[in-house]
Amino acid sequence: MASTSAGSNLIPEPLSRKLRVFAFDPSVAAQFDMAGISEMTIDVPWERNLQPGPVGDYIEVIDADPASGAFYRPVDLNDPRVLAQQGLPPSETNPQFHQQMVYAVAMATIVHFERALGRVALWSSHHDKGSPEESFVRRLRIYPHALRDRNAFYSPEKKALLFGYFPVGIKDANNTPGTLVFTCLSHDIIAHETTHALLDGVHPRFNEPINQDVLAFHEAFADIVALFQHFSYPGVLRDQISRTRGNLANENLLGQLAQQFGRASGRGNALRDALGDIDPKTGKWKPKEPDVRILERTAEPHARGAILVAAVFGAFLKVYRSRTLDLYRIATEGTGVLREGDIHPDLTRRLADEAARTASYVLQMCIRGIDYCPPVGVTFSDYLRGVITADYDLNPDDSSGYRLAFVESFRQWGIHAHGARSTSVDTLFWPTGETAFAEMPERDSAPVAVPGQAAPIDDLTVEDYQRAETQAILSLLNDQESTAGPDQMSPKRQSARTARKLGQASVELDRYEAWAEIDTNAAIVWNWLIEGDGRQFARSFGLVLEEDDPPPTVFRSATNPNRVAVEVHSVRLALRRGFRDVMDTNLLIEVTQRRRGYFDAAEQKRMDRCGNTEFARAGDFSYRAGCTLIINPSDLSVRRVIKTAGTIADNKELDRIRSYLGGGLEPANAFDSARQLLKAREPFALLHRDGEG
Repeated sequence: MASTSAGSNLIPEPLSRKLRVFAFDPSVAAQFDMAGISEMTIDVPWERNLQPGPVGDYIEVIDADPASGAFYRPVDLNDPRVLAQQGLPPSETNPQFHQQMVYAVAMATIVHFERALGRVALWSSHHDKGSPEESFVRRLRIYPHALRDRNAFYSPEKKALLFGYFPVGIKDANNTPGTLVFTCLSHDIIAHETTHALLDGVHPRFNEPINQDVLAFHEAFADIVALFQHFSYPGVLRDQISRTRGNLANENLLGQLAQQFGRASGRGNALRDALGDIDPKTGKWKPKEPDVRILERTAEPHARGAILVAAVFGAFLKVYRSRTLDLYRIATEGTGVLREGDIHPDLTRRLADEAARTASYVLQMCIRGIDYCPPVGVTFSDYLRGVITADYDLNPDDSSGYRLAFVESFRQWGIHAHGARSTSVDTLFWPTGETAFAEMPERDSAPVAVPGQAAPIDDLTVEDYQRAETQAILSLLNDQESTAGPDQMSPKRQSARTARKLGQASVELDRYEAWAEIDTNAAIVWNWLIEGDGRQFARSFGLVLEEDDPPPTVFRSATNPNRVAVEVHSVRLALRRGFRDVMDTNLLIEVTQRRRGYFDAAEQKRMDRCGNTEFARAGDFSYRAGCTLIINPSDLSVRRVIKTAGTIADNKELDRIRSYLGGGLEPANAFDSARQLLKAREPFALLHRDGEG
């Protein structure tokens, strides 16, 4: 039973808060034939201590308008008059509704993430200038009227979403000059920017553009989340199913993003469309056709990201069509051809149910996949493998063929796993711990002995590896229990550790406690990996240690110059409901290493030959490599080893990154040089201004 309010032990506290929002944006609300779906009410988690702003546990809305010199009165969503009407009515002119809109959509997006990842959402930590220390960011700040500009972006530095507004400068059937367009009133833009912030909380290194796919992936992933949230709104979904007669491959609002912004920007249509484009010759919408060569000639992050979005949407359509074939056979008496006119409301409802169920699962697959990606330098290929592997580990029985649909659709758009020997689903799985060990390259230096065994690690069998791995991880868990005594831990932290030991997890941790756990556990894993039993597996994890004699440009420990630096970036727990409703628990560990990179290849060689760690000048960029480890606490096995393309000592991979940052790859980068974004304090502001969204 839900907890009761402080004033009564008879009335249960609400589980959710109902708030009204624009279903898409105000331009849709202004269309007569869209009046029935222009507004909707969504449920967001009930926050007992929600303050005016709104200011809750995850979000703080601050409505300062620097361009107008105004600070708008914050909305109080606990006001009885607001509660009684399920939030303020949608309005383009009421700043308090603008505050309500950004809060509601952002919270709905957070819910999707927490459900898929199986843990509380955390924003990326704040780094104080000149200090390696990190500080906890409890709330993401949202500024609905931050700038008078045709832009909206997530600021990694401010840990904030900044929404702009701008006057319309064109006159046509959809635009009136002088009217204002508020990006904070677009459901899609809010969800998109919130997703940037959530992804940054999981993978802060995904902001570093060291290949063509990194920023494109950030944009694509944010679009994917925004698009598939459309399918969680029943009224909107049934309307679009009815208008398309169930064929969601035709032009429809579900596949479009930010209609008002796109039209006010002079595009004549939505900002982006996963399904098609306006033909410049005819002015009519036409569907996108898969093109296996399109990635080779597309570099601009938004355009490149749109290819990934199209591949994911294509996979969704394949499964949706498969799941609804029986309904069409029944409705058409076996012919498969619907009669002219509107389809029956019962068929609309059933098709909408299947579309919602399919879209929900696809969205969960896409979000879970980010846990199964390398910690830095993500590619579309990495992401495909992450989605497929994560789904297999959670649900081995893919009776509806989601994984096959993903692989086929990605292949049709030219996205495939690099180095894969076939195109079958099982070849895309990231390797297990045993496989990674078996594929470990031979070492030049002396082998490391496994504690308790006479044979060196290089002579071990897979069975020996499994026994050694179990022993090593047992020591990790034992070390974890003994590092801090009960008197040093809060009751919540004690409960979390106990739950973890039993192969369970608590998602009820206070978010600060969850953040503190990451830092504490990272130190424990580092000791296990560098000074404990885990060291014997470092090379199979793609890590380079001092006995491997790495180049001097590889960073060394600040306290021990003879030791190669290794950063355990995070240790997170994921609890999900998997196959046959069995709770699936994983420990996710991210480990990275760093090397100084120089734009001049000759200088790089000179620095790599210098034989010491003192350099005439700092590197021009950082080359990072490492791995993500998925550990299954129930049987103490390394379930997956997800390595970057090369190790920190890999000169070929370093050369590839240097070439990309220098603009030497074909096709040319979207900017004069990727260095512009690499050093930018606000990369998404620059990226969105260049791509207008």
